Amino acid sequence: MQIILLEDVKTLGKKGDIVNVSDGYARNFVLPKKLGVEANAKNKNDLKLQKANADKVAAEQLAAAKDLAQLLETKEVTVKIKSGEGGRTFGSVSTKEIAQAAKEQCGLELDKKKIQLPEPLKALGAYEVGVKLHPKVTGKLKVKVVEES
Repeated sequence: MQIILLEDVKTLGKKGDIVNVSDGYARNFVLPKKLGVEANAKNKNDLKLQKANADKVAAEQLAAAKDLAQLLETKEVTVKIKSGEGGRTFGSVSTKEIAQAAKEQCGLELDKKKIQLPEPLKALGAYEVGVKLHPKVTGKLKVKVVEES
């Protein structure tokens, strides 16, 4: 019997896969637990429509991420940090501070977990910081670290 999986099943496959299973396994395990449905013409057509819709949504998200990456290229964020003699800083600039500064200065909502610092920003100056916007898109944001007066 052919079954369309509604969830990932460890021994069978991933959600959306069409798999062949024995009739007893389908009737006694897969169907009662709502892990899958019978692969008839209607269900196959529904699956095809769902996959097309998911592809369309994924393409829209990728395009939005590319647009945001281009916007980030033009933006610069200034972060203030306390420093002592000789330009030595007390502590470092965190991703949380960068995300907060981006929100205040540019109106951009950036997730602090998506900001990628190659190393902690412990000195005054200008840096380019990577922002993971999508699995295929990484934007660059200019961060300027200045002395707090």
